[in-house]
Amino acid sequence: MSKVNEELFPKYLIADNSKYPNSLYIVHTEYPRFILNVSNDDICWLEEFNKEDEIEVSDNSEAWIDNALRFYDSEIKSFE
Repeated sequence: MSKVNEELFPKYLIADNSKYPNSLYIVHTEYPRFILNVSNDDICWLEEFNKEDEIEVSDNSEAWIDNALRFYDSEIKSFE
């Protein structure tokens, strides 16, 4: 993906899945890209990592998840 295209996407998106109508997801569109299931905190990484990257992801995943959930909370509050 080119840098110009990356700038067009928001950092986070909220998504649903018709197979699981009661589930909501947060999609993180920047590296490292992931999809977080809000209801159970399951995470699906959309990247393949080498050994060095795995350490960074392991060290930072909790912070990335917390930021994604803060985004979700602020978006939900704006709809109330």
